[in-house]
Amino acid sequence: MAASKDPGLTIRYEVKVDGVELGAFTQCEGLEGEYEVLEYPEGGNNGFVHRLPGRRKHTNLKLTRPIDADSGKLAAWFASLADAASRRTASIAVYDGNKKKIAGWSLVGVWPAKYSGPTLSSDDEGVAKETLELVHHGFTYEGG
Repeated sequence: MAASKDPGLTIRYEVKVDGVELGAFTQCEGLEGEYEVLEYPEGGNNGFVHRLPGRRKHTNLKLTRPIDADSGKLAAWFASLADAASRRTASIAVYDGNKKKIAGWSLVGVWPAKYSGPTLSSDDEGVAKETLELVHHGFTYEGG
């Protein structure tokens, strides 16, 4: 029986903001949301605390990739928003090694919070990486 290829080893992510493709990323962190838990102690019953759902919040999305031919487009896009960092829509698509979409998310209220170019050092891992951090107001799962 032939060993199957592990799809986790060949996954890549593509990110678009308002339809503009920002390139393929090798790491995506922070695609998460959570509800605050509000605790309200019951009066007269010291052994009970109501736990109620509060506001929903989302962490910033941190996208990382090695420097490549598209890096100039990413830096130029970030710089072009200096005068008007308005909220936008974005999408993240995950592809397997055969370039088949296996998952996707749509994000709303997106704006870039931070762009980090590479740390240039000969001591590093040998891979110059850039990072884009996006703020958003939530996401929906689109499927594959």
